[in-house]
Amino acid sequence: MATLTDRKDAARAAAFARRKAAHDPQISAAGHLSEVLAGYRGVPLAGYAQMRTEIDPTPAMEEAAAHGLVGMPIIMGAGQPLQFRVWTPDCTMVPGPFGASVPENGEWMVPEIVIVPLVAFDRSGGRLGYGGGFYDRTLEGLRARGPVMAIGYAYAAQQADDLPLERTDQPLDLIVTETEIITPSGR
Repeated sequence: MATLTDRKDAARAAAFARRKAAHDPQISAAGHLSEVLAGYRGVPLAGYAQMRTEIDPTPAMEEAAAHGLVGMPIIMGAGQPLQFRVWTPDCTMVPGPFGASVPENGEWMVPEIVIVPLVAFDRSGGRLGYGGGFYDRTLEGLRARGPVMAIGYAYAAQQADDLPLERTDQPLDLIVTETEIITPSGR
């Protein structure tokens, strides 16, 4: 019988393949994300720098930066929550852990909206990440301080049914794809 870890590894492998097939760097898919963020002008938010075949949130982040603080995640160490450094469209980016680009310097900030990269999602707000638990720890800590909206951003092809989730997996409040905006069932 497959363990939860085995099931997560298999789900990740299948989702990575679907994401790779859906990825087209020539197409900007941030229209729906921009639409969502327009309703939260001035609210501090954090996005991420696209890696490999992730869907790219930076066009929407650039628009949001004209109205308020936008941050990027910084990995502080294994087993620790992420911290967020202020990002602007013209800031100097340097390689960070795991190959993600991060702002070279800048002030620290606390987001109220977090755009979350993912490997797979389900329509009930479940998210399968890369396996390090960084976003789960971070969202848990932020939510303990006050309301935080977690927006999963992915290609529609990354949707899956029956994700192998654990009690510690933090749910998404909204899911945005290149084709739709999903309010998870039960929210």
